[in-house]
Amino acid sequence: MWDTIGQNRAISLLQRSLEAGSLSHAYLLVGSAHVGKMTLALDLAKAVNCEGAGPPCGECVSCQRIAEGKHADIQVIDLGSGNGDSAESESRVKISVEQIEQMQHSAFLPPFEGRCKVFVLDGAEFLSIGAANRLLKTLEEPVAGVVFILLTVNEKLLPATIVSRCQQIELAPLGTAEIEEALASRWGVESDKAKLLSRLANGCLGWAVSAARDGQLLQQRAELLDKLLDITEAGYEQRFQYVAELAGQFSQSRRAVQEVLQLWLDWWRDLLLVKVGCKDAIINIDRSTQVIGIAGNYTLAQIRAFIDNIQAASDQLRLNANAQLVLEVLMLGIPEKNKLKAPVPDVR
Repeated sequence: MWDTIGQNRAISLLQRSLEAGSLSHAYLLVGSAHVGKMTLALDLAKAVNCEGAGPPCGECVSCQRIAEGKHADIQVIDLGSGNGDSAESESRVKISVEQIEQMQHSAFLPPFEGRCKVFVLDGAEFLSIGAANRLLKTLEEPVAGVVFILLTVNEKLLPATIVSRCQQIELAPLGTAEIEEALASRWGVESDKAKLLSRLANGCLGWAVSAARDGQLLQQRAELLDKLLDITEAGYEQRFQYVAELAGQFSQSRRAVQEVLQLWLDWWRDLLLVKVGCKDAIINIDRSTQVIGIAGNYTLAQIRAFIDNIQAASDQLRLNANAQLVLEVLMLGIPEKNKLKAPVPDVR
């Protein structure tokens, strides 16, 4: 039983390869954060080591140990792996040569408790240059009984030589109805909350499930959104102070800053939808009255232009542009509210 939800094309492709015995030695799973890349990677790890019928069965000892993160032959490499100091791990922005070397050494050893070793490289776009070169050598000389699964939000940030040596699988965002149904039926989330989370998730079921389990995520979203709305009303001094905070945070956690930009993008997208008469499609349905009221303060052209600015800033940060400069330019581009002229009094 595949735990992955809504990625039927990807599952069918892998299922056919399993049945034909033609699995690739390396896969590149591409999709938004929390869209299900890690779940699919672990599903494949279960399938190649499953001891039951119809792999992955999800019930055999091997499948259960993989689900619990205890299987000796399944390793996840990311920005924090191999480092016991959580503060130091969080500050690292590249997957190191040492991590890839450790993976290479382990790959040449025989499986300890399963049939196949699986290495999942989460955040492959964060490979250092040296680590990418070491990984390329490994992919060029595949080892029998070893599968590499690279996860990335953007394959364009990876060297073309690495991409060309992997079988690429795209994971598409899920529809809101699909997420809402999964939350209600599989995780028992009550109707109104499932509807809200399915909108806020941007097609990423993993985020919705996490938010359903941890109420703090919605609280943090509310606080961040309030902060962003305050900034649109603030002067340049306060805006640049906020930029300094974000730029400092960017050096510690790039993903956290990208999530802030996504939150802002969702908000201005909602203003756009209201402006063109599609208010039923907005994401922030818990703030629909506020969205409708604020949309009247801006022209359609202003909203479109600022959405473009947010997207450009996000792209530039992914390309390692100077965070302070990128965010300052974004702050300067916040549109001014329309100031409607008061009607001329009739003195006749």
